[in-house]
Amino acid sequence: MLDQLEKHLEEVASFHSSNADEIEAFRIKYLGKKGILNDLFASFKSVPNEQKKEFGSQLNNLKNAATEKVNSLKADLDTKSDTKGVYGDLSRPGEPIPLGARHPISIVKNRIIEIFSNIGFNVSEGPEMEDDWHNFTALNLPEHHPARDMQDTFFIQTDPDILLRTHTSSVQVRYMENNKPPIRTISPGRVYRNEAISARSHCFFHQVEGLYIDKDVSFADLKQTLQYFTESLFGKSKIRLRPSYFPFTEPSAEVDVYWGLETETDYKMTKGTGWLEIMGCGMVDPNVLRNCGIDPKEYSGFAFGMGIDRIALLLHQISDIRLLSENDIRFLEQFKSAL
Repeated sequence: MLDQLEKHLEEVASFHSSNADEIEAFRIKYLGKKGILNDLFASFKSVPNEQKKEFGSQLNNLKNAATEKVNSLKADLDTKSDTKGVYGDLSRPGEPIPLGARHPISIVKNRIIEIFSNIGFNVSEGPEMEDDWHNFTALNLPEHHPARDMQDTFFIQTDPDILLRTHTSSVQVRYMENNKPPIRTISPGRVYRNEAISARSHCFFHQVEGLYIDKDVSFADLKQTLQYFTESLFGKSKIRLRPSYFPFTEPSAEVDVYWGLETETDYKMTKGTGWLEIMGCGMVDPNVLRNCGIDPKEYSGFAFGMGIDRIALLLHQISDIRLLSENDIRFLEQFKSAL
């Protein structure tokens, strides 16, 4: 009988498995109601008295060894099961990652930056909260100048000299104050005006303004630059410049591009003329150069500015400017292919 117990102890000690069914069969074999241990405990009464003590001790050792073996193997099995739960089946295909989309404003802005970068323009940025000097006075708009009424402004109530910039021309002023000619820079950014919100206008929008200062810069240089830009962005080569007025440029002009009249949408966009206004421009006023520490007798330059939002509406046939700031995921997902 003792020899039989020894064999069972050796079998329990040598048993190893990572299969749940095999472990359960082992448990039933030794610890089940009809298992080996049950039979051995039942045969205890037939063991000679002189062997009962040793037999009982070995029988308890077998029971403990079998129980510990089953618990240990099950614990190892649970650990492996938890790991599989964390990492999943590594042979399965990966979960699809939803494709994001750039905002139409970012798409157009990046394209404009790329176009002007190709002809040597760098990018300059400035604060959205400005002082009166950089936003108005340095740009030939002194206090009480009637042209200030053209831009309804958000002023900071605690300090009437501080405001939300109405154009990114303020960035150009800062750039001219800190850099010597030749200067060739564009200034994209968000601007603010106290206007009623509608399908065609908003109280904040985005602009990009360009500035070129050097010796002997002429209006012909300006026109050629804008010709290159419109061809690159719109694929349209026909432009026209109409006389206009801006306090910080002289002479000044509005720039129109010939969009065409091929579709009904073209008629609506151009009001039946085929022409679309896209920006304002002009030669930098000598007073502006002088205010920024540049000698207008030695240097001249041109400036231009356009609304990124308006161009985004044109390029992507968007009917309502408010869609650009409402963050409707259904609207934004339409631009996945425009990355």
